[in-house]
Order: sequence, then C-alpha cells, then structure tokens
Amino acid sequence: MQIFKSSLLLMIIAAFGFAAAAQDYISPTTPPKAGKAPGVKVKLLSTNGETKNYVLVFATGDELRTGLTEFAKKYNVKSAHYSAIGDASTLTVGWYDEQKKMFKVIPINEAAEITTLTGNIAIYNGQPVAHSHVNAATSDGIVHGGHLLELVVGPTLEVFITVEPVGLYKKFDDKSKAAVIDPEE
Repeated sequence: MQIFKSSLLLMIIAAFGFAAAAQDYISPTTPPKAGKAPGVKVKLLSTNGETKNYVLVFATGDELRTGLTEFAKKYNVKSAHYSAIGDASTLTVGWYDEQKKMFKVIPINEAAEITTLTGNIAIYNGQPVAHSHVNAATSDGIVHGGHLLELVVGPTLEVFITVEPVGLYKKFDDKSKAAVIDPEE
C-alpha cells in the first residue's frame, strides 16, 4: 500500500509539474489586458509637422503595456517609438524560445529600477501593438531583461514617445509564429 501511495504522489507531482511547465510560456501575439492603467497622464511636448512628441507619466499600480496600447488607440497612433525610465513594483519579461515559437515567462517579483526600456508601436489586425524590451535592476544590482510581457509601475515611470505620420503594419510570420513589421505594407 505504501508503494502505491508513493507512486500516486509521484504521478500527481509529475502531472502538476507538467501543467506548471505548460504555463511557463506565452504566445508572442498575446495582447495586454485592458483597463489596467487608470493613472497615466499624457502631455504633448512638441509638434514638428505631423510628428508629435509626448510624455506619458504612469502612476503607481499602472500596467505599462496596457497604458501604451490605450494611448495609441485614443490618439490614433499607427507608428511610434519610445524610451522610458522609472520603477517597477513587479515585472515579467520573456525570452523567445526558437524551438517552441513562444516566450519563456520570466517573472521578477520584486521592485526594480528600469535601467533601459525601448520599443515601438505598429498596427496588427487593425489594432495598435506596443512592442517593448526592458532591462531592470533589482536590489542586488543584477540586471534582468528581455521582451516586456508586463510591468506594474511603482512609484512612477516616464515614457517619452514620438508619434510618426507614416503608419507601420505588422503581419503574422508563419516561421516565427509572431507578428512582425512589414515595411512594404
């Protein structure tokens, strides 16, 4: 009976382990959740012809990808690039696994200083998509980085964004299973 219980316990642990491993990857085309950046403030800094420069100031608890996406929808952004500095209370980055065609999910469940954040906005399936890469230093001075999947701001984060007049469009790439900018569109 003891051998049966041990075998059953090992099967349960193995099954749980496989389920947990399956959740450790996310599709490159997964959109952010809406409504998770209620505190973001926007200021137009300059206009040069049709090109506009803004600053977006995020408040504690705002989620960055959500705020960037909602900004792009509200201001009809079809092409932009940005950089940011600030702080995160938590963030999740991804590392693209070429074999799985998905991002390996890497959670950083502690406060971090954003040392570099850069990205762009383009249109995919008629909707704006923010694509960001980030480096973030934790309290031990170690810098973690990758494709930004989620960033919860704490206490603040400032994004300097340039909106361009010519739209950029993404299309689904069968080889990578990701949406990539097609400069010919």
